Amino acid sequence: MNELEASRQEINAVDKQIASLFETRMRLVEKILAYKKENGLPVLDEEREKKVIDAGAARIGDPLLREYFVLFLKEMMGISRAYQSRLLEGMKVSYCGVPGAFAQIAAAKLFPESGLLDFADFESAYHACEQGESDVALLPIENSSAGDVGSVMDLAFTGSLHINLMAEMDITQNLLVLPGTTLADVRTVLSHPQALAQCAPYLREKGFGEQECASTADAARLVSESSDKSLAAVASLETARLYGLEVLERHINSSGANSTRFAVFSRAQGPMSAVPAPGERFILVFTVRNEAGALAKILNIIGAHGFNMTNLHSRPLKGPKWNHYFFAELEGGAGSEDARDLMRQMETVCDRLKLVGTYQTRNV
Repeated sequence: MNELEASRQEINAVDKQIASLFETRMRLVEKILAYKKENGLPVLDEEREKKVIDAGAARIGDPLLREYFVLFLKEMMGISRAYQSRLLEGMKVSYCGVPGAFAQIAAAKLFPESGLLDFADFESAYHACEQGESDVALLPIENSSAGDVGSVMDLAFTGSLHINLMAEMDITQNLLVLPGTTLADVRTVLSHPQALAQCAPYLREKGFGEQECASTADAARLVSESSDKSLAAVASLETARLYGLEVLERHINSSGANSTRFAVFSRAQGPMSAVPAPGERFILVFTVRNEAGALAKILNIIGAHGFNMTNLHSRPLKGPKWNHYFFAELEGGAGSEDARDLMRQMETVCDRLKLVGTYQTRNV
């Protein structure tokens, strides 16, 4: 046997090991996908892939071979993503609205390989996930200019789902009309209450009447199905194309930096690491005893544990008048010892305390 044949046999032996390791790795990819699906996480995790590639490259001593090993790892990552996407075709995401709504656009960007289920209201989309009809529910929880979406916070308080991911999307509102409509024709503007609130200064300036709809896309659909040029919709450019409307005026929202945070709800609580990931946050909802200084005690406990509270909202409870629960968002991870001690101390002064989720935020 010459040197060439000997080398080829050695390569064949190595390839056999690679094939076995490849199959083992893809079985592990299946497990990772099952976890992502259960916890409502997208297939692509750029930060994780970068860490794997950097760590793998560091194991190669030869600088020239290191370059090619990086290419090998990137190709392997792409194969893993493709395999997960194929397995993920059955994943379903529920959202509130109709095709063209901002929630549908966000869901399509975040879960491009998944089936999207539209529902008429937040509660129906949330319960679809609770009952297993969908794997995750994507719902808006806050807009940078119009404020919090109270009904979704209420679902977070009363429901059984967990938030393992937040998605933030820039929102640009536009005035959509039937083809050939002029600004002088418009009398009434239709849209979701949040969208109308985001564009309130513009609508007041123009003297338009307002009509609330279930979603921005629903408003666009109603305008497109009418023959009334006095009607206009506030919605996205994508929605205009979807329903055959013209964009009469662009970017009519009052804030130049208008964005919406969407919470991704799922039935399983994600892992809580003792060392928080960069940018990690967690949400606590709680009620306090009806006595003087109860809320101040909670705030003091949070401050004493060194957590920065980025949001604090109060919402009325169903039942006796003037009873409220509180929705607090804190920087850090809920799995740290400080966070666990924080919750233990809060339980001594709270009538009810619930960890809604611990998560990072992704831009879509």
